[in-house]
Amino acid sequence: MRILVTGGAGFLGARLAREILRRGQLCGSDVRELVIADLFPAPADLQADPRVRSHAGPMLEQGEMLCSGFDGVFHLASAVSGECELDFDLGLRSNLDSTRLLLDSIRRSGKASRVVFASSVAVFGPYAGQPMPALVTDTTLPSPQTSYGTQKLMLEYLIADHTRKGFIDGRSARLMTVTVRPGKPNGAASSFFSGIIREPLAGEESVCPVDASVSHPVSSPGTTIRSLIAVFEASQATLGNRLALNLPGLNVTVQQMLDALEQVAGRAVRSRVRFERDDRIAGIVSNWARGASSERAAALGLQADTSFEDIVRQYIEDCRQQPGYPSHALQGL
Repeated sequence: MRILVTGGAGFLGARLAREILRRGQLCGSDVRELVIADLFPAPADLQADPRVRSHAGPMLEQGEMLCSGFDGVFHLASAVSGECELDFDLGLRSNLDSTRLLLDSIRRSGKASRVVFASSVAVFGPYAGQPMPALVTDTTLPSPQTSYGTQKLMLEYLIADHTRKGFIDGRSARLMTVTVRPGKPNGAASSFFSGIIREPLAGEESVCPVDASVSHPVSSPGTTIRSLIAVFEASQATLGNRLALNLPGLNVTVQQMLDALEQVAGRAVRSRVRFERDDRIAGIVSNWARGASSERAAALGLQADTSFEDIVRQYIEDCRQQPGYPSHALQGL
């Protein structure tokens, strides 16, 4: 198989690429070539694998490569939530225009690639006369209240229509907020969901911009990667006509996250988190799902993380074993 991972030089994309290479197969077929497309070159460990080809630069400038034909595509490349709110045109270019180019390129290649689109729980939101339900389900009516969520929902429909026409074999996986991410905070409004764990473990202070009572569905990197691969390997018959599904998530409050941090790493680590409300971030988060369920993912055998304590422990273990984690990540322990 020839596989493309867009956004493959980023944290989640690189981890997905490593897992695909480790397995060596998808859908029972050998992965002979893995193409990684991102703004930046793929990490050195990935480029060292003879099966990997790395393409760096904006997707809107990579049309020729995208037309070369792929058996499978994991489309993770995206501008993130906070960026899309601050720069509307950036969101349109990075999310809508780039995905349109990708789909047009697949169609021109004449090869109906299997495509997993990384959508988001941000497609859900409250609307007039209908507050956000306690749990968003696979059948909850999407009503995004951010530009990012709106763009993700539009692309879900575009993926579905291309599949209906036979141009691709598509499916949209709605990711829960992935935590704990390594590295520095990014432009996502959800960045603090990692920051309030990551920075204290590194011995640094972290500021939480929302109230401790805020609840949200989250997923560890490992669970997210396994889920994306399972959605790729699911047959069209298993998925049926509804191609968008919620990935598994653990529904937690900020307070429960901090309690888990203290239980795993101790009170001194937990004490490095302080609350300082940011009305812009809090306003975005107030329109997000407080919890989610994933019955269709469960039918594929997928399960959420069992506890946030386990997510914290996974991050600590990843810092010790996974590529791409900074050397100082656990200096606060």
